[in-house]
Amino acid sequence: MSRSSYIFTSESVSEGHPDKVADRISDTVVDAFLSVEPQARVACETLVTTNRIVLAGEVRAGRPGASKAENKALNKEIINGLEDQIRAAVREIGYEQKGFHWAKAKYACHLHPQSDHIAQGVDASGNKDEGAGDQGIMFGFACDETPNLMPATLQYSHDILRKLAEVRHSGECPVLEPDAKSQVTLRYENGRPVEVLQIVVSTQHKKRVGLHIATPKRIEQVIRPYVEGVFPEGLLTKNTQWHVNPTGRFEIGGPDGDAGLTGRKIIVDTYGGASPHGGGAFSGKDPTKVDRSAAYACRYLAKNVVAAGLARRCTIQISYAIGVAQPLSFYVDLHDTGLVDPTKLEMILPELIGGATPRAIREHLGLNRPIYARTAAYGHFGRTPDAEGGFSWEKTDLADQLRQLL
Repeated sequence: MSRSSYIFTSESVSEGHPDKVADRISDTVVDAFLSVEPQARVACETLVTTNRIVLAGEVRAGRPGASKAENKALNKEIINGLEDQIRAAVREIGYEQKGFHWAKAKYACHLHPQSDHIAQGVDASGNKDEGAGDQGIMFGFACDETPNLMPATLQYSHDILRKLAEVRHSGECPVLEPDAKSQVTLRYENGRPVEVLQIVVSTQHKKRVGLHIATPKRIEQVIRPYVEGVFPEGLLTKNTQWHVNPTGRFEIGGPDGDAGLTGRKIIVDTYGGASPHGGGAFSGKDPTKVDRSAAYACRYLAKNVVAAGLARRCTIQISYAIGVAQPLSFYVDLHDTGLVDPTKLEMILPELIGGATPRAIREHLGLNRPIYARTAAYGHFGRTPDAEGGFSWEKTDLADQLRQLL
C-alpha cells in the first residue's frame, strides 16, 4: 500500500554544472550529425575539466547510394565542424572564466566510426527490422502533482535554477555565475504537496555583490526573491528552512572546480527519484539508442494515461534486447490510483505507437531531428513541445483516444 503522507526531496543542477556542460556538448554533437544526416548514429561521451574539452565515442553518417569514400568524407566534414559549435555552446552557457573559457579551453576530439558489429544489429536488412541499439530496461512516469504532470519536488528544483539562469543571462543579476545546484524538500498530505520544508541552493558567484563581499548571507539576500517566486502561494511557510551556499563562498566552479562527464545526472534528467530508472543516460545518443528513445516513449505514454484521467500516477517499464525490434516486456503500474485495469493498458499502449519498436518510436515522435541540445539542462521531461519538434514526447495527443478505448 503506497503512503499518502510523507516527506520527499529532489535535486536539480544548472546548465553550468560540469556534468551538464558535458551533456550539452554531447548533445550538440548529436544535433550536428542529425542536422546533416537524419539517420546518423552517434554515441558521444564528453569530459570537461580545467580549460579542457575532450570528446570520445562512435559516430556514423552515411547517405543512401553514396560511396564509402563519399561517406567517409561526410563524416570528416561533420567532425571538423564540431569545435566551433561546441565552443559556441559553452559560450552560450556563460563560461568566460580563467579556469574554463569557451575560447581558450583546449579541445580534443577522439570520435571514431561506429563498430560494424553494433551496426549489424541495429540496421534494418532484408526481412529484419531495425533492432534496438542495446539491451536494457527503460522507465516512464507521470503524476498529477503539477500542471505538466511531473513530481513537484523536481519541478520546483528545476524552476529555481532556470529562474537564476534567466536573471543571470539577462544581466538583471550579474553577480551569478553558471554553476549551481538546488534541492527542494516537500511535505505531502494525502498525496499532495502542502509545504516546503527545506530549500537548498548552492550557486557560483562573483567575488563581490555590489560593494559587499559575497558571503552566503549576502548571496541569500540576492537570490531569495527569485527563488520564492517559483513556488505556488501557500507552500512556503514559517517552517521553511533555507540553506544558501552552506559551505561558504562559491567562486571556483564549473569544470574548473570539478570535472564533468556525460550521463552523470540521470535522476536530475528524469523524475528526481520519484520513479525507478533503468540506468541508461540520454545525452550524446542518437534516437536508435533505446536508452533515450524508449524512455521518451514511456514518458509519453505515462503522461497520456494521467492526462486522460485514468490514474493520478503512472509508471511504465519496457525492455529490449540488442538487435531485436520487438520489446521483450511492457509493464504498467498505476500505484493504486487507477480507474482502469493496468493489464488492459499493457495491451493497448504499445499499439498506439506502432508496437513500440525502435523504428516506430522514432517515427511516431519525430526523433530524427536536431532537437537534443535543448534537453541537456533542466530535465528531459515536464517541458513544452516546440515548433521544431523538440519535446514531442510531452504531447498529450493520445489522451482522448485512450478515454474512448477504455
